[in-house]
Amino acid sequence: MTPLETTRVDLIVIGAGPAGMAAAATAAAHGAQVLLLDEQPQAGGQIYRDVERVAPLRGALLGPDYRHGLGLAAGLREQGVQHVRGAAVWMVEPGYRVTYSCGQHSALAEAPQLILATGALERPMPLPGWTLPGVMTAGAAQILLKQSGVVTQRAVLIGSGPLLYLVAAQLCAAGAAPLAMLETQTPPDFRRALAHLGGALRGWRYLIKGAAMLRALRRAGVPRYTAVQDVHMEGEGAVQAVRFTAQGRAQRIACETVLLNHGVVPHTQIARAMDIEHRWDESAQASRPSRGPPPRSAQAARSAGEGEGMALRRR
Repeated sequence: MTPLETTRVDLIVIGAGPAGMAAAATAAAHGAQVLLLDEQPQAGGQIYRDVERVAPLRGALLGPDYRHGLGLAAGLREQGVQHVRGAAVWMVEPGYRVTYSCGQHSALAEAPQLILATGALERPMPLPGWTLPGVMTAGAAQILLKQSGVVTQRAVLIGSGPLLYLVAAQLCAAGAAPLAMLETQTPPDFRRALAHLGGALRGWRYLIKGAAMLRALRRAGVPRYTAVQDVHMEGEGAVQAVRFTAQGRAQRIACETVLLNHGVVPHTQIARAMDIEHRWDESAQASRPSRGPPPRSAQAARSAGEGEGMALRRR
């Protein structure tokens, strides 16, 4: 068996989203040899997907927050980070030894330090009719917009959370305002959220951004239904309508596209494969890697971004 080509560096970063790019460039700026592995063909992750190509084309539509990714992507080149594109990591061994495939070939990377910056996934939202063509996640619709400039038409957005409003506002800016927002949050959910008002006020800039999105929806005349229940997508061969109940009234909206989102959860597959201990985060309703003590040895694994930027604790 032919030995795998091996690269030895000071730090391996898995994931080239915002956290991975920032971690890799910062470490390289302090003199570390850094290898950045990511399965996408360009840096950016989901948030800044293909930002260096797309920002000049659709940056005005996607907004200043998206264009912010240009600086992070440029930082990888400026700091001499070795970025391997299209790399699918399939094994991480103590040490650290990371085995990955790129195209038709596999390779091995070794480093005493490892950072997992694998981001998040949209939370699955199974509903009757969700497998019909034309039903997709809100994030998928955003990928179509960023990557190819494809704008979903006559869409109904269902769920809750900031990504839903962001995608709706971007559709409004693209001239394809959603037909409706079907929001699943209820008055009791809102009252429970008031317990976190202090934290929300500390992040007042995000509140301002959220208010701007809601203003965009109002200007575009997008109807919003709250406390939505009993959602069904229906159609022959493709989605054609959504049936639901809101405020005790049965409703039906004819449509061509349905976008689902109920928040995101940390992408933990690699951490679990490493036998990292996980804990249940009640507020996020998801599992996260457990906090470990500050590393005392030359070898350490850490997480960044959705993994909360901490040392990881093994079982």
